[in-house]
Amino acid sequence: MSSFFNGLGPIILGAISLGLLWAVMVMGVYLTYRILDVADLSVEGTITLGAAVAARLITEGVNPWAATLAALVAGLLGGGITGILHTVLKIPALLSGILTMLAMWSINLRVMGGSAGRSNIPLLKTESVFDPFRNLGLSKNMSALVLGLLVVLVVGVLIYWFFGTEIGSAIRATGTNQQMARAQGINTGVMITLGLVISNGLVALSGALIAQSQSFTDIQMGVGSIVIGLASLIIGEVIFGTKSFKRSLISITLGAVLYRIIIALVLKAGMNTNDLKLFTAITVAIFLAMPEIRTRVDRFRSRSKGGV
Repeated sequence: MSSFFNGLGPIILGAISLGLLWAVMVMGVYLTYRILDVADLSVEGTITLGAAVAARLITEGVNPWAATLAALVAGLLGGGITGILHTVLKIPALLSGILTMLAMWSINLRVMGGSAGRSNIPLLKTESVFDPFRNLGLSKNMSALVLGLLVVLVVGVLIYWFFGTEIGSAIRATGTNQQMARAQGINTGVMITLGLVISNGLVALSGALIAQSQSFTDIQMGVGSIVIGLASLIIGEVIFGTKSFKRSLISITLGAVLYRIIIALVLKAGMNTNDLKLFTAITVAIFLAMPEIRTRVDRFRSRSKGGV
């Protein structure tokens, strides 16, 4: 038991800092999964795209802040492709996301290695957006935590503000009821595309930050990211609640951090890394089933009291 708790502090700190960086991605998933009611699988491609663009530009000598901004723009374009496939070409949303994700695999290889293609880029001796904080004497994990917290706050405030505007409200109305939205004169195709653009931009931004934090990017880093995003989202919603839009944003952020802490702890306990995706799938299934489990437990209790 003592070996388990030995050195747990740095592990938890690292999990929190990484969770904050992933929280930006979870916000993007939230916009499509909850606001638009669309299962967008293209995020598995755009998170790697953001990491690949940022890593390639940084290794070419571009300022890391500019490289991160370029990654955000690349993600916006990726989301736009999914939106066009779905709204203009009338391909179902699920298939549109799969097609974009499939295309992104080849695009990401090209971005990372030019015509030859390359599956990873190390960033061990390059500049990053975390350097200003490390220059202040903060550790690697502390630098990631501080910047991650700042980014989450800025992104969260912007999202909260935007979805309170007329356009943001139109996107929310489209996700709630497309027929009613069209009856109100809303161009639902444009709203869905805009929502996908914003979502994938956030996902790519998260990928760029994660790559710089971990000092590498790899073609495989996006595999299973949609499940991680949904796991974080659902854990946050079930545990912390969704009484309001602001509460939801806070909940999914905390969910992303909590998920990373859980993963860190089970790895510390000795779980094989090959079993992580199975563990994540089971975790998502359990939390998705929580409302039904609670309902059945309440029914059982009420029947027991009635029988007494």
